[in-house]
Amino acid sequence: MSKPWLYAWGLAAVAFGGASLVVPLYVVELGGSAATLGTLAAVAAAVGVPGALVFGRLADRTGRRRGLVLGALALLAATLALLPALESIPAVIAANGVVWFAFASATPVVTLLAVAGAPENEWSARIGELNEYQGVGWALGLLLGTVWTGAAARLGDASGIGGLVLALAALAGGGLFASVRWLPPDADSADVSPRRLRRALRRANRFSVRAATFPFAVGRADFRRLHPERLTERFTPTLALYFGALSLFFTGFSAFFAPLPAFLTDVGIGSDGVFALYLVSSVASAVLFERAGTLSGRHDPMSLQAAGLAVRGVAFPLVAVVGAVLGASLFGLVAAGVVFGVIGFTWAVIAVTAGTLVTRLAPTSIRGEALGVYAALSALAGAVGSVIGGRLAATSYELGFAVAGGLVLVGAAGVLWLRRCVRRDEVRPHEEKGRREENRS
Repeated sequence: MSKPWLYAWGLAAVAFGGASLVVPLYVVELGGSAATLGTLAAVAAAVGVPGALVFGRLADRTGRRRGLVLGALALLAATLALLPALESIPAVIAANGVVWFAFASATPVVTLLAVAGAPENEWSARIGELNEYQGVGWALGLLLGTVWTGAAARLGDASGIGGLVLALAALAGGGLFASVRWLPPDADSADVSPRRLRRALRRANRFSVRAATFPFAVGRADFRRLHPERLTERFTPTLALYFGALSLFFTGFSAFFAPLPAFLTDVGIGSDGVFALYLVSSVASAVLFERAGTLSGRHDPMSLQAAGLAVRGVAFPLVAVVGAVLGASLFGLVAAGVVFGVIGFTWAVIAVTAGTLVTRLAPTSIRGEALGVYAALSALAGAVGSVIGGRLAATSYELGFAVAGGLVLVGAAGVLWLRRCVRRDEVRPHEEKGRREENRS
C-alpha cells in the first residue's frame, strides 16, 4: 500500500476523531442536556449499520469504490463546514448523524481498497496497517482538540469550539484532496472474495482507538453477505449466550459515554480538559493492546474478558464519584485521568478478547457473518444504551453511571457463566469416556 494513500485516510481520521467529541461539546454549549447527548449518540449509532450495508453493496454492484469513499469524505467536509452556522440542537443532531453515516459508509469500502491488487497473504497486513493509520489519526484529532480549546481559553474564547470545527472541516477537505490524488484505483479491487476478506479481517488487527472513546460506531467488518436467517438457523447456544452478554455490556458502555461530556462540563472541566481525558483513554488502550493480545494467547480469553469488564464496570460510577467530590481541581483532574486510563486499558482487553471469542464460538461456516453480527449488535446496543444513559443521567449522573456500570457487570457475569458452560461441555465427554472404560474393565 502506498504511503500517500495511508496519509490521506489518516488525515480524514483526524477530522473524524476531533468531531467525535467536539460535536457533543457544541451541543452542550447550545444548552443541550445529558438526555440530548443520549439522543445525539443514539442517532450516530443508528445510522452506522445501514450506511455500511448500503455502501458495501453499492461498492460490489458498481465497482466504483474509490468514488464512494470520495463521496463520503466530501460529505464529511461539507457537513463540518456547515456545522458552526447551526444554532438549533435538532439540526446539529442531524448533521452529526450525517458525519457518522459518512464514517460508517466509508469504512468497509476503504477496507476493500486497502486490499485491492494485493495477494491474499498480504491482506491481513494491509488491513492492520490501515487500522494503525486510522487510529493514529483519531488520536491526533483528540490531541488537536486539547491544544486548540486550551489555547482558545487562554486567548479569551470560552471554548474555541466553532474555530475547531472549521479547522476539522479544513482537515477533512485536505483528506479529500489528498484522496483524489492518491486513493488506489478501482480496477484491481473488483475480484475481492467476501469469504477471503472475512478471513483477513479475522486475522488482522481489529483493535480501534476510536472505540476506546466512541463505542457506538460500526466496527471494521464485512457486511456484504450478512444473512440473518442463515445465522439464526446455525447459532449455537454458546454463541447466542455470548451475543446476549455482549449486548448488555455494550449497552452499558454507551450508557456511560453518551452523557459523559455533559457531566464533565457540569463539574467545571473545560473543553481542553475533556479532550485531554478522552485522549488519555485512547492512548492507554493503544499502549496496552499488544500486551492484551499476548495475555489473550496465554490465558483463557473468557476469564480475561470478564476481569476487564468487572474493572470497567466499577470504573464507570467511580468517574461520577471523582467528579462530584474533587471537581475540576488539579487533584480532581489527575484522579479523573487515572480512572480514564483504567477505562482505556480495559477496552484493550475487551476488544482483543471479543473478536477472539466470536471467532471461536461461531461454527466455521458462519464465522465471517458472526463477526458482522458482532459489529451490528455493538452498534444497536450503542443506540439503545445512549438513550438509556442520557435519560438516566438527566435525572442523576450518579444513577446513570451506576446503571451503566451495572450493565457491564451483568455482562461480565454472563461471560463467566458461559465459561462455566463451555468447561462443563468440554469435561463431559471425558467423564463419559472414563465411565465406559471402567465398565469394560
